[in-house]
Amino acid sequence: MEERQVIADPPIVPSPQWDATQSRILDAADALISRRGVHGVTIAELARRAGHSRPTIYRSWSDADDVVRAALLRRVAGIVEQFPARAGSRQNLVDDVLRFSSLFRNDAVYGRLLEDEPEVFTRYTLQRVGSSQRMILQWLTIAIREAQQGGTVRDGEPNEIAVMLLLIAQSAVLSHGTVSELISPEAWERELRAALDGLLRP
Repeated sequence: MEERQVIADPPIVPSPQWDATQSRILDAADALISRRGVHGVTIAELARRAGHSRPTIYRSWSDADDVVRAALLRRVAGIVEQFPARAGSRQNLVDDVLRFSSLFRNDAVYGRLLEDEPEVFTRYTLQRVGSSQRMILQWLTIAIREAQQGGTVRDGEPNEIAVMLLLIAQSAVLSHGTVSELISPEAWERELRAALDGLLRP
């Protein structure tokens, strides 16, 4: 009898912690991204806006790109923290993913990037699985396992289902602007809900 390969859960991503100085620098990065996009983030401008020297910034990050990644991670962490790890049921989980998508699209930083610099996501989220995505996958895996125990989500490796759930939601969110002339916001949400529920339904 062929043994089933056991896939390990995604590694636990600790909730990032930043001290007061780092937080001020990341606040400056948020402001720059919201106004100028990621290309407007430079070490010199971060230092000026945050009121810290360049060496202070370099003590925590290697370059401006590294600061941008940290700023984006912090914003995702802030959204994920609004959701319970254990959704309890398939319906609750689908509701949570849709609400996460809405919060993500309406976030001051991510919303600006989705509207004006969608190519940024190829660099920061599509070329590799980064810390932000691992944090989301960790949340989804736990929620899926909980809903499986209640019988509302189909059998399967929770982390594998979580990966596909993330891919569906991520693709829908990143493509939302592209298809806005083809589908109404209400229809977009309805069809995304159906896709997510179909993936999870026993």
